[in-house]
Amino acid sequence: MNRPIRRSGGRAARVAMRSAPLAEDKRPVRAGLPGGKFQALTDAEVTRIHHAALDALEQIGLSQAPPSGVEILTKAGAILGDDGRLRFPRALVEDMLAKAARNITLHGRDPKYDLDLSGTNVHFGTAGAAVHVVDVETNTYRDSTAQDLHNAAKITHALDNVHFFQRAMVARDISDNLEMDLNTIYACTSGTTKHIGTSFSEPDHVGPGLELIYKLAGGEENFRARPFISNSNCFVVPPMKFAEESCIAMEQCIRGGMPVLLLSAGQAGATAPAPIALAIVQAVAECLAGVVYVNALAPGHPAVFGTWPFVSDLRTGAMSGGSAEQALLTAGCAQMHRFYDLPGGAAAGISDAKVPNMQAGWEQGITNVLAGLSGLNMVYESVGMHASLLGFCLESLVLGDDVLGQVLRCVRGIDVTEDSTSIEAMKAVCLDGPGHYLGSEQTLELMQTEYIYPTLGNRMSPKEWNEAGRPDLIESAIARKNKILAEAQMKFDPEFDAAIRADYNIYFT
Repeated sequence: MNRPIRRSGGRAARVAMRSAPLAEDKRPVRAGLPGGKFQALTDAEVTRIHHAALDALEQIGLSQAPPSGVEILTKAGAILGDDGRLRFPRALVEDMLAKAARNITLHGRDPKYDLDLSGTNVHFGTAGAAVHVVDVETNTYRDSTAQDLHNAAKITHALDNVHFFQRAMVARDISDNLEMDLNTIYACTSGTTKHIGTSFSEPDHVGPGLELIYKLAGGEENFRARPFISNSNCFVVPPMKFAEESCIAMEQCIRGGMPVLLLSAGQAGATAPAPIALAIVQAVAECLAGVVYVNALAPGHPAVFGTWPFVSDLRTGAMSGGSAEQALLTAGCAQMHRFYDLPGGAAAGISDAKVPNMQAGWEQGITNVLAGLSGLNMVYESVGMHASLLGFCLESLVLGDDVLGQVLRCVRGIDVTEDSTSIEAMKAVCLDGPGHYLGSEQTLELMQTEYIYPTLGNRMSPKEWNEAGRPDLIESAIARKNKILAEAQMKFDPEFDAAIRADYNIYFT
């Protein structure tokens, strides 16, 4: 009589393998996986958008540059018309594109979190300026605070698939704008050693902000060598206008050694044209003007090409950040970054849902996966953001780590190699083995490196789920959030933290 083959320690072996930490290069997903296998635009369409953007810069130009910007840009070759608009000859744009920084690194305070923005390497993170926090336990909204921002940074530090932390909320408990900007910097950097993105509400705040940043870096020279904070800069007010104060702040940040995100955030059907292609044209034109601006001031300064066109629900005019149109806009912008071979960033993962629910899941999943598959270097606002950028949810940030894990697995794609297509494993099972692959040597070898498993996502059978007390996803997210916050450590030593608090009015603990 044939006896069933027993796999000695089969389940125990699988459990042990799941719990054992993997080397970074063996993990199924990680920061900087190359994307780019999805193309929303053909090569001919990319070229058409490029030429339309150059036409817009030559024929329409941008208005309302500050006097310093006018001087910088006209000295480089831009033409100031009698109508006050600066126009950009094609040759000027091409010259500045040749000088622009490529293959840049956005540094973390800890080098293991450095972000390589070359090619189609993909990184996901937070962003935005939500003014509310979503309370999932009461399904209500309240004003966001400095403590919320600090907590979000601490949670981000613990999440493997969220690679950088750009300020996600406004500290509305701080009425003084300078104190708010300084608290934003410290709330972020004391919560995580990943790369930080911030912004300044007024140009006069850049100097005090840089003074604090240099202290955090251990000196200006250290920061310039490894700038771990970048400036998110809405240097334009679409359509085709410079934002004067933001431009002045950007100039100061560049002189201070901060990488900049050149952010154009028009809204299709409102401040950007309704056709998706033409919305991309306008965003590209505005960001190309930014490339000229930056490189006329400081050739080769690290800058992210931040085409962030958003979408309007044309029935109401309200923003529709979780729509399929938004996913296509972002994917198209990613192709334009690659066309110019510039480090690029755009928005995805925004949900129009007010709380983490099924709508939030499909909106975050669809927009993030297209951004990743398009090879977007920096995917901003990818987790935690609700109500079309008005609300940020800490539990959604935690849940988003699972979403991004699955997205990154899609970005990695299918490994087709001699080993992965060899039929020897099939022979071993079908001709001489038990007729299944469970517990086979190949399965055990690949279960952690080929497959990714959700931290909170539930794959139990209905019977198992019932026996486990019917665990609820939101309750699990609350529990993980609380555990992370309870275990998180301040990212500066106590003595240094005390010195900062003695010099600055810090609003969080």
